[in-house]
Amino acid sequence: MSPLPVRRLGQLTVSAQGLGCMGMSHAYGATDDQQSIATIHRALDLGVTLLDTSDFYGAGHNEELVGRALSGRRDEAVIATKFGFANELGEQTRIRGDAAYVRQACDASLRRLGVDHIDLYYLHRVDPEVPIEETVGAMAELVAAGKVRFLGLSEASAATIRRAHAVHPISALQSEWSLWTRDLEEEIAPVCRELGIGLVPFSPLGRGFLTGRITSLDTLEENDMRRSQPRFADGNLDRNLAIVERLRELAADRGVTAGQLALAWVQHRGDDVVPIPGTRRESNLRENLGALDIELSAAELAAIDAAAPAREIAGNRYDESALRFVDR
Repeated sequence: MSPLPVRRLGQLTVSAQGLGCMGMSHAYGATDDQQSIATIHRALDLGVTLLDTSDFYGAGHNEELVGRALSGRRDEAVIATKFGFANELGEQTRIRGDAAYVRQACDASLRRLGVDHIDLYYLHRVDPEVPIEETVGAMAELVAAGKVRFLGLSEASAATIRRAHAVHPISALQSEWSLWTRDLEEEIAPVCRELGIGLVPFSPLGRGFLTGRITSLDTLEENDMRRSQPRFADGNLDRNLAIVERLRELAADRGVTAGQLALAWVQHRGDDVVPIPGTRRESNLRENLGALDIELSAAELAAIDAAAPAREIAGNRYDESALRFVDR
């Protein structure tokens, strides 16, 4: 494997592919801390610098895990974490972006991570009850205090991005982007590019579906969040599997996996795009990084688009309870 190229998120330089750490603590079934730490270490060994976590993943466990993995290796990593989901015990999930909570959340993340600063601090979801100017203003104070280096937003609308960037430069927007989720292409990505904001696609492999390894709900553990997502529901799953099969055929022609082809497609969206595929396993990490070596011609990109047209994706990416947290 060639040395990893780098890309820019605003003024922040990172490896051209990052590592999403959510699944090491959250959402996809049983986890193994030692396996996850070994995977993080291998990612660093291979040149991955951007590690993505959140205070929400595993109710803080994921930040603690990343902090443990980085003991003695802090200087090798660009730590990105997020705040905004404020879940008190027994309460319904809610979003908080008020200034007091921004400060509280940051200090708690620093303690869990065991570091003195966060490299990229995202607002995980936009608080509809608090002006974005207040939230980003408080985040900017963290930069001035040396607790945070760069700021980001997640799942924000174009209008919100403009308002936020007017308060303090936003370096990155983290949103879902893959062959089966292309919502930001029409308006949001162009605004980010106008303002010099990098794009960090999460779930670039469609929550693992585009690898072709998920063929039925029976392959998922009982507590796997994908069991409740519309695209994995009966009827929708079979229609979406037909798309994956077409990807597998194209991938076979190139001698790569379906997941590598889908991830290479995301990497080809632009030099300002840094996807963060998540995995707990070193074998998957290596496979994902292999996508960086795949050069796709215009004809191949067109063939991939034709194999996975957005209009044929069956089901919403979230159910309504989760969609209510997306700024639209």
